[in-house]
Amino acid sequence: MNEQEFAELSAAAALHALSPDDERRFRTALAVHPEWRRIARADAEAAAALALPVPPVTPPRDIRSALLSAIADAPQGDRETASAPPAPTPAAETRDRTDDGGRDAASRPHSSAALPQDTPAGDPQPAPRERRRGLRILFALAACLVLLVGIGMGATALSSYLNRPAAVVALEQIEASGDAQQAEVPVAAGGSATAHWSASLGRAVLVTEGIAAPADGQTYELWFVRGDTAVSAGTFSVDDGKATAELRGEMKAGDAIAVTVEQSGGSPTGVPTSDPVIVIPTA
Repeated sequence: MNEQEFAELSAAAALHALSPDDERRFRTALAVHPEWRRIARADAEAAAALALPVPPVTPPRDIRSALLSAIADAPQGDRETASAPPAPTPAAETRDRTDDGGRDAASRPHSSAALPQDTPAGDPQPAPRERRRGLRILFALAACLVLLVGIGMGATALSSYLNRPAAVVALEQIEASGDAQQAEVPVAAGGSATAHWSASLGRAVLVTEGIAAPADGQTYELWFVRGDTAVSAGTFSVDDGKATAELRGEMKAGDAIAVTVEQSGGSPTGVPTSDPVIVIPTA
């Protein structure tokens, strides 16, 4: 038995799927080749992982098609060569024609000397190749289940990362830039506001902590203040006093960042209709 044949039996043994004969071959091979215990141990650990309880999760939508595609593209072994009988050598053909007055060699009794000389004494005889292959595929599918469980457990975290709000992504990009700056101011009604910006990116994000939500029918509106001109930069809402809002449009050098309270949807005139509740200079 070679190592590949043992690995096929080991996979099925880990799943308790061996026949009595195969179980005997497996145990004998393990005794003759103790160095193969690492294979059996790894298969047993993989099979044990299948029994571990995991919280229900939803794997990525395309994982099934990706897995099936990988299985379809994987090499399928030596099916054709295993099913075809080996071609006789010229010496064997001559011997078959001449031995015992031309009688067919298949009619002669077989001798134990015809056994392969490289079969180690004490090794069990190999199981049929197709059956062993089937057992290995069975374990491979089980291992795929373990992989899917692992992917599923990380799917929620991965989904949360990929679906981050645009303002959070913008804040990360600003903080990663070489010229990132920030300034914090207290809010008169309570809480604080911090502006993050990058001149090279031309982007700014406002982060609030502990500020009051506007009254019904009202919203906060962001502004770039350039000298005597206020340029609307979008509206935002707060959740439990917290907000992370990216200012819409390109920030210019020297702009101040301001926030006013406007009617829902923003100022109808395009200019502030109330005094700012937050002003953060950037110059």
